[in-house]
Amino acid sequence: MSAPPTSTTVTNIGVVMFTVADQDAAIAFYRDTLGWELRGDTSFGEHGEHRWVEVAPPGSRTRLALNPPMFDEPGGSSIGVETTDVLGEHRRLSALGGVDLDAAPEETPGAPLMFMLRDPDGNVVVVVDAPPAD
Repeated sequence: MSAPPTSTTVTNIGVVMFTVADQDAAIAFYRDTLGWELRGDTSFGEHGEHRWVEVAPPGSRTRLALNPPMFDEPGGSSIGVETTDVLGEHRRLSALGGVDLDAAPEETPGAPLMFMLRDPDGNVVVVVDAPPAD
């Protein structure tokens, strides 16, 4: 068995917004645990009362916005991210400990190899085998 990669293999986010209870805790999870980059953290609104936070896997052009609950709605959204090494990314995250992820990647007939992980707010990240490059 080969050693897990030392950095994330995720290269693409398909959907861009999650609801989180605590933006600082969410930044810590995605940046410090998953190894993603903090791409933006700015205040906005008439008096700067709102905060826009974006994270993304290294190399991804698409970003994931981490938003406080709107209309008191909790988390529970999901996104799909792509990697060319599903097994390696699963080994890497498993070795970290403390990440709520499936026991092993699954390959279902008609679907790519994939596994799911859950952030502390119950949002689901589905890590999927990237399709071949054109």
